[in-house]
Amino acid sequence: MVSMVDFDLGILYWAGVFIAFFSSFLIFGKQKKKMQDFLLAIWFLIIGIHLVFFVLFRSDGYLQYSYLIGYELFLPFMHGPMLYLYILSVTGVNPDKKAWLFNWLPVLLICLILSPFLILSPQDRIVVYQNNGKGYEVLSNMLKVLMNFSGVLYVSFSLLAVKKYKQKITDQFSNTEKINLNWSYYLITGIAVIWIAVIIKNDILIFSMVVLFILVAAYFGISRVGILNLSHDTERADKKGAGNELVKYYNNSPGGDMVQAIYEKLIKQMTQEKLYKDPDLNLNYVAKLLDVHPNILSKTINSMENKNFYDYINRQRVEEFKRIASLPENQKYTILSLAFESGFNSKTSFNRNFKKYMNCSPREFLKSQNLNLE
Repeated sequence: MVSMVDFDLGILYWAGVFIAFFSSFLIFGKQKKKMQDFLLAIWFLIIGIHLVFFVLFRSDGYLQYSYLIGYELFLPFMHGPMLYLYILSVTGVNPDKKAWLFNWLPVLLICLILSPFLILSPQDRIVVYQNNGKGYEVLSNMLKVLMNFSGVLYVSFSLLAVKKYKQKITDQFSNTEKINLNWSYYLITGIAVIWIAVIIKNDILIFSMVVLFILVAAYFGISRVGILNLSHDTERADKKGAGNELVKYYNNSPGGDMVQAIYEKLIKQMTQEKLYKDPDLNLNYVAKLLDVHPNILSKTINSMENKNFYDYINRQRVEEFKRIASLPENQKYTILSLAFESGFNSKTSFNRNFKKYMNCSPREFLKSQNLNLE
């Protein structure tokens, strides 16, 4: 007799299967699909299939579906590559053929390793399952080690991809508050928690978490907003025949004639035009204004100021705030209004950058200068 708990869990798992397949169907049905949409839809299909195997094999179900035994073993190895390829795509790096081959090669190797077991008859495979893998102990242990290694490896790769993307946006943008990376972190964290459950070896916990993961991933994956794709602007800039300029740049030491000339032009624009007061200022715009390749401008700022574009611009915004806050005619304004006037686009960004450069809060600084803003 099936217990109420098993019955409820069965409904939960089948609900997860339905959500996974239905979400995949919805994503494939989107009119304007990007690479990340295709990847997420395919991943949902894989998760749905994995859940189907688990539901069918629960409570000795493998006896009824013996011809499927063994094919569920390589499914866990697909989730790491799908996570990583999806994160790459979301962060503006569309995986090419080499990336696909490199990341799916381990899955193909697992299939080859499993082939001696898969060519057995269904009845023979049932016997192996009923005897806890007797005769295939080495293979079983190797798969467990490789599975855990795969989880840790791809979670790490995905975190590094997001970190690299974060560095990329600070090299190109002066404000990053509108660029929301939470979806990527939710996804990676969810998979990491599931892999912890895999290491603990609790199937009920694992697949209950998978269903929860599907619910969250389906919602955020379909309605995802706030992740900026940098690939188009960056690739367009990189293809603009910057080869000769880059060669010239690398032949110049920091402080060389070319670097110095670009830096002086930058300082002149910042001083006269106060470009930093534009909250949406980005590297490509400034590079176009100076008639120089964005990569070269980025390297010039890095070599002359020892800062990336984000830090360079926000440091100037802090200095602008200090300047206008000290003017008598501005004492009637609030701190936040002067922060916005200086180029910041949020209170959080202003406070974080001010404390970073001044080692104190804006209010503490104003108090030390005997300034009292509203």
